[in-house]
Amino acid sequence: MKKIWIVAMVLLMGCASGTKVTRVSEEEMIDLSGNWNDTDSRLVSQEMIADCLSRPWLDEFISQNKKKPRIIVGTVRNRSHEHINTQTFVKDLERELTNSGRVVFVASREQREEIRQERMEQQMYSSPETMKALGREYGADFILQGQINTILDEAGGKRLKYYQVELELINLETNEKVWIGQKKIKKVIQRPSTSW
Repeated sequence: MKKIWIVAMVLLMGCASGTKVTRVSEEEMIDLSGNWNDTDSRLVSQEMIADCLSRPWLDEFISQNKKKPRIIVGTVRNRSHEHINTQTFVKDLERELTNSGRVVFVASREQREEIRQERMEQQMYSSPETMKALGREYGADFILQGQINTILDEAGGKRLKYYQVELELINLETNEKVWIGQKKIKKVIQRPSTSW
């Protein structure tokens, strides 16, 4: 009985010490499962925003209005077969838009609610010289909305995952779509058929 206990302890210690963590650069492309991941989010947002900002709508708006357009990112819906945290993708889009320097980015709906609450409290609790005025917000000129779709195909030990990301930039005053972008990703995942 004592030998069995010793063997069990050795096995448990061996399993516990088998964990290995390796830090890698956030820019490194790692695809473990074939599902949508941080690399897909980053690359798609970079490519789509670069395309959006290179189209005629931007120069036309600046020429007509003598200012940079104000943009907000609205809802990006997950219509795929898998769980995708669309908020990380939205944040990637926001970062690309803001850092481009070509547009002015307006705070999201959730952020505006918190900021409005802070301004309301300042009206009661802050000194007159430091409180921020109500009704001075800038409205957005355009909203960016979209969705992530997937098509799955599999046979034997192979699976094809096809992602199609659709984004549309819409004029908030006129409802005109001034830009429609699309990015496609295909991934072939090959595993033994018993592992699915």
